[in-house]
Amino acid sequence: MDRAAPPSLAARADDLQQSAIRSVTRRVEEVDGINLGQGVCDLPTPEPIKARAHQAIRDDASIYSHYAGIEPLRRAILEKEQAHNEVPATSPEDVVVGVGSTGVFVSAAFTLLEAGDEVVLFEPFYGYHRNILELTGATIRYVPLGGPDATFDRSAMEAVLTDDTKAVVVNTPANPSGKVWTREELSTLAGLLHAHDLVAITDEIYEYMLYDGAEHVSLASLPGAYERTITLSGFSKAYNVTGWRLGYGVAPAPIAEKIGLMNDLLYICAPRPLQHAALAAFEDLDSDYVAQLQADYAERRELLCETLEAIGFDVPWPDGAYYVLAHFGDLAGTQAGFADDAAACDTLIEDAHIGSVTGRSFYRDPADGQHELRLCFAKEMPVLRQACDQLRDAFGG
Repeated sequence: MDRAAPPSLAARADDLQQSAIRSVTRRVEEVDGINLGQGVCDLPTPEPIKARAHQAIRDDASIYSHYAGIEPLRRAILEKEQAHNEVPATSPEDVVVGVGSTGVFVSAAFTLLEAGDEVVLFEPFYGYHRNILELTGATIRYVPLGGPDATFDRSAMEAVLTDDTKAVVVNTPANPSGKVWTREELSTLAGLLHAHDLVAITDEIYEYMLYDGAEHVSLASLPGAYERTITLSGFSKAYNVTGWRLGYGVAPAPIAEKIGLMNDLLYICAPRPLQHAALAAFEDLDSDYVAQLQADYAERRELLCETLEAIGFDVPWPDGAYYVLAHFGDLAGTQAGFADDAAACDTLIEDAHIGSVTGRSFYRDPADGQHELRLCFAKEMPVLRQACDQLRDAFGG
């Protein structure tokens, strides 16, 4: 019997495919390699957070929570945003807990944007940001920004603004480039928000990963910016719980309420036992935890960047996050297998059993990333050392 033709699908699903990041993960597993591609952050979860999760499960904290999250966690996030980020939020009603910072980004994007709206995205961008924005039906206007040493160019953004532009997405510290927006740059952006009646969505999930004196500044902390900013962050990266899917957003209560209702429609609520566990990040861990985290990541950053430089890469050392977007342009002319980013990604897997991500994954035009690879250093040190040894063994240095 002939199989029936598959049902037609919604147009929004036509272009969906497995991300290059997840594809590389599968291929690295096939060669029993080390994955420096996906930012899985496979370091151990702090014991106080795990203990709180166990206790919440034993206490049967198993039913739906409020759609915006349990009140103690929202209050703890509020206090953290006020004290650490200097964001002038005033109430737990300004806070939404969701299914990862990506889940809150989805809820915020669908709350804010619709077909006909335009949104500014800086390149290189995080692929999930672009793909989610496209699902809203909004039109994306791309603005080149560059790597850690690049400076936000007001005129470049103004060149793409139209009467239909409604929002801008800012990722600081940035994935994949490691750029940390300065206070001056964010002040310039805040001026543009006011001048053109725009809203900003800021993804600050890597806010604690900072190097060489870089300062994390929340856009919403600047004068007059809070009313026009949706601030996103979460627990995945700083506390090594990427699979728990727990993030949050902070915005003026009228906006946060709608984001929370959208979160309810899409996800109902974040996993309740894990919300209780996340309280340990605020109540059981102190500033020493963050200081140690930064020192540990600085050591990993140095190891990977020096290794990549030794084998011939041009490496803009990141100021934040835990990725390196490295250039291999010179290797393209001297080493077989480095013709472009796709070939280089294959070569690292085949010759060194190391996973990376193609540069084209972060640009609208694949040619802009054809001589770049992104590598992640959120690994336990013995694993990262082994990965660096494999790179040196395969390519010299």
